[in-house]
Amino acid sequence: MADEKKKGFFKKFAEEFKAFALKGNVVDMAIGVIIGGAFTGIVTAFTNSFINPIISSFGAGTVGGAIQLPWAVKDGVAKEGTAILYGDFITAIINFIIVALVLFVMLKAANKLMNLKKKPEAPAAPTTKKCPYCLSEIPIGATRCAHCTSELTDKMAADMKK
Repeated sequence: MADEKKKGFFKKFAEEFKAFALKGNVVDMAIGVIIGGAFTGIVTAFTNSFINPIISSFGAGTVGGAIQLPWAVKDGVAKEGTAILYGDFITAIINFIIVALVLFVMLKAANKLMNLKKKPEAPAAPTTKKCPYCLSEIPIGATRCAHCTSELTDKMAADMKK
């Protein structure tokens, strides 16, 4: 009996997980993460191969610079991992700016495409009408004006709807 409950529990769990994992949003998100990872590699290569050499050519220095911490040097030999790698940080910032810019442009284009598909909303049906006597706004179904207390006949109501 306990084994049947366990099988039922795992079967139900597996069905729920399958329903969750195969939802459109989860699959779309997974694809986006994979593409994002690949895109980050492309941007990193672009930055290292093109952007950093261009920056280096202007300043006659390297983007991959480092500042050695003076207290970590003993007998003229620096301990490994005791340098501030400001060049790597600058490269990461450049990568982030490029990725953010490309994502912004892509989302802007996607939103524009989505707006092209949308049909303009039909104007909402009016909820008010004007009293023919005092010209105040009153609810469309009113039979008497709340402002001037004039009685509105069905003929007047039909004329006001036109």
